[in-house]
Amino acid sequence: GTSGLKLTERKFAKRTAERLPGLSLSRSLSVNGFSASQEPRRTEHNHQQPETAAAMKIEEVKSTNKTERIASHSHVKGLGLNDAGDADPVAAGFIGQEKAREAAGIAVDMIKTKKMAGRAILFAGAPGTGKTAIALGMAKELGPKVPFVPMVGSEVYSSEVKKVEILMENFRRAIGLRMKENKEVYEGEVIEITPEETENPLGGYGKTVAHVIIGLKTTKGTKQLKLDPSIYESIQKEKVTVGDVIYIEANSGAVKRVGRSDTYATEYDLEAEEYVPLPKGDVHKKKEVVQDVTLHDLDVANARPQGGQDIFSMMNQMSKPKKTEITEKLRMEINKVVSKYIDQGVAELVPGVLFVDEVHMLDLECFTYLNRALESTLSPIVVFATNRGMCTVKGADIVSPHGIPVDLLDRLLIIRTTPYSVEEMAQIVALRAKTEGIEVEADALVTLSTIGERATLRYSVQLLTPAAIVSKTNGRTSIAAGDIEEVDGLFFDAKSSAKLLAEHADRYIH
Repeated sequence: GTSGLKLTERKFAKRTAERLPGLSLSRSLSVNGFSASQEPRRTEHNHQQPETAAAMKIEEVKSTNKTERIASHSHVKGLGLNDAGDADPVAAGFIGQEKAREAAGIAVDMIKTKKMAGRAILFAGAPGTGKTAIALGMAKELGPKVPFVPMVGSEVYSSEVKKVEILMENFRRAIGLRMKENKEVYEGEVIEITPEETENPLGGYGKTVAHVIIGLKTTKGTKQLKLDPSIYESIQKEKVTVGDVIYIEANSGAVKRVGRSDTYATEYDLEAEEYVPLPKGDVHKKKEVVQDVTLHDLDVANARPQGGQDIFSMMNQMSKPKKTEITEKLRMEINKVVSKYIDQGVAELVPGVLFVDEVHMLDLECFTYLNRALESTLSPIVVFATNRGMCTVKGADIVSPHGIPVDLLDRLLIIRTTPYSVEEMAQIVALRAKTEGIEVEADALVTLSTIGERATLRYSVQLLTPAAIVSKTNGRTSIAAGDIEEVDGLFFDAKSSAKLLAEHADRYIH
């Protein structure tokens, strides 16, 4: 593979551009350009004044809200903290756990100020006390630009890849790199495409394109450009015709067809074309492009072995497993290039969050590796969660708090989550019912919270949907206490099932 080769900056830029088409690194070691899939959608509208009141166009504004399936944590919108950093009792989909939320809020502030790289937090508490919910609340508070990588402790066990390799891969996924570049582009509606042909220098009857003259128009004016034949090939690939809105990057020559100019919108009664307004400003303009990639994206882009074009190389590539291990040497080379970008001010490091749920599932080998990984210069913020008390560390005969070795526990800030009270359970059930669009009567909420105290909060929340079906069958629109009792009689929770097993142990196979 190429991982053993010395990575020069030029090779790094070339390989990265090949593997990540949205990321082409120019000679100044900076990111250069979008790919077709990454072109941002235009939100500008045609601001031409209507000539008469009759010509005025009124359009219905469509909702931009994303529609998501309702999951177990759909109601969580953030940590629910006020400006002073104090937790409101009921806010952002959270009820209770004020101290844990405030502690998580401080961690979020440290992450935002980039003062917490390489540190780790542990959420410790009984099952169903909101550990995962608080971690997701942290992700919502940090926003979409900060990488948040969730994983479960058991994910590291693979027959193909080493445990520590999967951990390191997720570490690299959680470190973002924000790259900026001022890019020159020519943008406008095509008003002419004239290829200039010459005799073929190799002889024969054919002619070759010497250059192409293209005319671009914007709201401010028009401009004629003389382009290289290779750019003409890109124009043909994009199927550009007169009347299309395109943009051409000055330093790479990349051509992107944005859509058809909206002056041609009445050309056909029915077609599948996307119409865009005439670009504003001059034809030649400078744009600042910001792109977000992770270190893992760069690793993968530079790790895949480049085979030859012959049949044996292609067969070898097909027979190889898809997942290739990225060597430490390659990562060190990429770190050097990334450090150079950061020193030049071209890129900015964005340490994200790696969330490891059920951390007690990791073994001693993984924990030893985590000690070293947390101390490396490029390290994200790691958030662990566990519901274990004193238990054996996997892969060793050591009994330790939370199933984590003491030397790693020393490095962690531990946040406790406490069991919910009956009142808090009633509020949580009411919130879940609202999220799922289920109407619940007040006495049914009391019954559910009592069941939650007897069994678990998760069990009482899970009874909502079956109870809604029972109430609908009984011809009611809202859930009554009787529906909850009927459903509770049909299903068993973990505690009552275990009790039943203990009582009738002789009837079961051991």
